[in-house]
Amino acid sequence: MDETREGPKGFRRRDGAWPAKRWNEGGSSAILPRVGPGSRRPERHYTARAGWLRAAVLGANDGVVSTASLLIGVAAASATHAEILLAGVAGLVAGAMSMAAGEYVSVSSQADTEQADLRRERREIAEDYSEERKELAAIYVGRGLDPSLAEEVADQLMAHDALGAHARDELGLTEAREARPVQAALASAASFSVGAAFPLLLAFAGPGPRVIPLVAAGSLVFLAMLGAGAARGGGAPVARAATRGMFWGALAMVVTAAVGSLFGTPA
Repeated sequence: MDETREGPKGFRRRDGAWPAKRWNEGGSSAILPRVGPGSRRPERHYTARAGWLRAAVLGANDGVVSTASLLIGVAAASATHAEILLAGVAGLVAGAMSMAAGEYVSVSSQADTEQADLRRERREIAEDYSEERKELAAIYVGRGLDPSLAEEVADQLMAHDALGAHARDELGLTEAREARPVQAALASAASFSVGAAFPLLLAFAGPGPRVIPLVAAGSLVFLAMLGAGAARGGGAPVARAATRGMFWGALAMVVTAAVGSLFGTPA
């Protein structure tokens, strides 16, 4: 027998399990219910990795490109081996902190925008529930549902989790795309440090005239591996990602080497 229960935010729904997570007053996310009893296992999608994978790939790629370019530029300016290593260490530390701060600030801005939209939707649902139900039904009609079926779907979803339905279908907010500032900042800083450490180790192992070719060649190989790994993790074409990373890395190193040669002092 169906039983009407009081749900969060004062909305009512029919008896049944609440979603595994839902948008609530504290701004926590979630949109998708648990897998139904007839499902053997949950489906895994690449989009669930999008947030941390983007930050990790960006950080590691930036760490390799910026540090390798810095090392090559300083080496091209006829600096000593100690000066090259000092510049590399400074670049690693400054870059990691910059990536963490930049990611946290930018993703926090995204999270603030999401929460502002959710607060507005929560207020609109509380003030005019019927109009919001019609708005949701119109969205489903636009996606191809018959008007009567769209209204039925809207009724059931609004009864189940009104704010969650609008967050997902009107605002396009899902758990996979939820802004996570701290996660993004830590992933970027850690991945930048790992990426920057690679050309720095190459510079340490190759003093003298071997610094530039060793750092350049090793960094390009690492960039290709990084692009390929990120592509596999995200289900994208591997060769294209590897080539793209190598091209931009090589361009940055060539330009920086030219600047170092132009403004450096003769050995």
